[in-house]
Amino acid sequence: MSEIKSHEFDGFLQRAAGSYRLFLLYGPDRGLVSERAGLLAAKFGIPLDDPFAVVKLDASDVQQDPGRLLDEVNAIGLFGGEKLVWIRGASAEKALSEALQILATDPPTGSYLIIEAGDLKKGAALRKAGESARSIASIACYSDDARSLHALIDHELAEAGLRISPAARERLLEVLGGDRLASRNEVRKLALYCRGKEMVDEDDVLDIVGDASAISVDDAVDAVLKGDVDALLHAMKKITTSKTPPFLVLQACLRQFQQLDAMRAEMDASRQSSTQVIASLGRNLHFRRKPIVEAALRHWTGPAIRREMNRLQATIYQSRARQSLEDSLVLQNLLAITVQSAKR
Repeated sequence: MSEIKSHEFDGFLQRAAGSYRLFLLYGPDRGLVSERAGLLAAKFGIPLDDPFAVVKLDASDVQQDPGRLLDEVNAIGLFGGEKLVWIRGASAEKALSEALQILATDPPTGSYLIIEAGDLKKGAALRKAGESARSIASIACYSDDARSLHALIDHELAEAGLRISPAARERLLEVLGGDRLASRNEVRKLALYCRGKEMVDEDDVLDIVGDASAISVDDAVDAVLKGDVDALLHAMKKITTSKTPPFLVLQACLRQFQQLDAMRAEMDASRQSSTQVIASLGRNLHFRRKPIVEAALRHWTGPAIRREMNRLQATIYQSRARQSLEDSLVLQNLLAITVQSAKR
């Protein structure tokens, strides 16, 4: 078994990646899967713009033609040299997992194989094939934690010769995570916006990052809490336009309801007011959002909050299982919760 944990990837890339020919990358952070696949591909020394040396396929191509992957991996390049076969969009394709099992027993000597997959369950055939063979590097890609996000911010801003104030960093951290490429692009956009300055302040983050994704995500969550259907539709339109993954809104909304659940339980147990609970358990809330959360605490009961948490968790699962319907599922369920807020 050659299972690489998400936090072990950087060390693996530097020290051990060269000893493998077969790579499976999977996880809920699709941007991180794509980024790490690109880092691996660059490590092989194969010119990625050479169509004779690099073959890029969609997982559906392999499903329609089960023998194609084996043919491509074992084929000799037109002009010699090593070859890279790069599969994207993998999930539960039976033909792909079977082909990977065959390759694992007799790894290629003149080719590399990279498979990019989504959030595979523990017992999924493709993940099982990757984790059970020593010849396959199976790399998990989970959403960035706080430490990774701090490192990402520091790296990108240092490249641009910028520093960031504590308030701006806190505001920026609120809107990153969930998708590595989206997070990196937001920080790069911020760096470009602040070109010529020495210090990034909170207003810069609100001006440029918020307009495209972060504030839109917060706006969507706040619209749900307030029961404002028009505001939700407006925020979701901005999110769609900025290419921000809609599941980030679900995650943000779920985190907010989890916080509401803890606060409401404290209110009921200690008979405190919403203002008192916000003061003790809502210290990480931005001051602009505290009145909205406080109002929601007064209107939502504990059982109702937990019911909507279950709805959000189910929607996250459904959006991952049926990615083609992700946009519709997200909007439909957020609207349903917003209507419930309005009734309260």
